[in-house]
Amino acid sequence: MSTGVEVSEEVVSTFNQFKLLQAPYNLRYFIYKIQDKKTIVIEKEGERTKTFDDFVEELPENDCRYGLIDIEFETVDGRATSKIVFISWNPDTAPVRPKMLYSGSKEALKSSLVGVGIHINATDHSELDFEEAILPVLKKYT
Repeated sequence: MSTGVEVSEEVVSTFNQFKLLQAPYNLRYFIYKIQDKKTIVIEKEGERTKTFDDFVEELPENDCRYGLIDIEFETVDGRATSKIVFISWNPDTAPVRPKMLYSGSKEALKSSLVGVGIHINATDHSELDFEEAILPVLKKYT
């Protein structure tokens, strides 16, 4: 389902620098929102010192967002690595219209973030539990 929502050029250009860890976008994460029901824009940036828990805390309790986070973890065989993960935050407690708008616009953003292979859909905080939900998904890709 296409909603006509477009991805801002800033999202694309900052992502290209982010995935290469280029200054000033050597960050931990981005949180995106749909502005005026028309455009996906950057709402928040997380400094490199921030954690996954900081990212989760920045997501609104009762509204939808998209997130992109560089997660560092240890593989099953003990190697340190990192993966960039796209998270669609569409909480059950959000109003129906924003949920529909964010669900229908997700593909536009995902197609703009070339090279992100891990996509997670979360509807409540249990689906964002790092040890129980996120880390097992990450380890499948290592």
